[in-house]
Amino acid sequence: MYRLRIHRATWPRPALVLTDTPNPACVDCRGEGGHNRDYGDHETGEYAGTEWETCHCWDENRRWTLLPLPRLPRRQHTSPDPCGDEPPF
Repeated sequence: MYRLRIHRATWPRPALVLTDTPNPACVDCRGEGGHNRDYGDHETGEYAGTEWETCHCWDENRRWTLLPLPRLPRRQHTSPDPCGDEPPF
């Protein structure tokens, strides 16, 4: 069963995206979508990093772009006070 929501994505370009969410009733991940798994070096056994393991209740690649959004032009920086030191009258 899909648990869909609308999400605003910023990469590779701004868009509204319909995306799947983790199952909040999942007994394995408790709605977080996966687990962090620490792993060690094979030779020394010391900590080498952490990997994210996605839960079976969620597919993070299941998404559909609904509406590409326009990119807003960047504002041009002007002087801090365009009126200067003159009074308004």
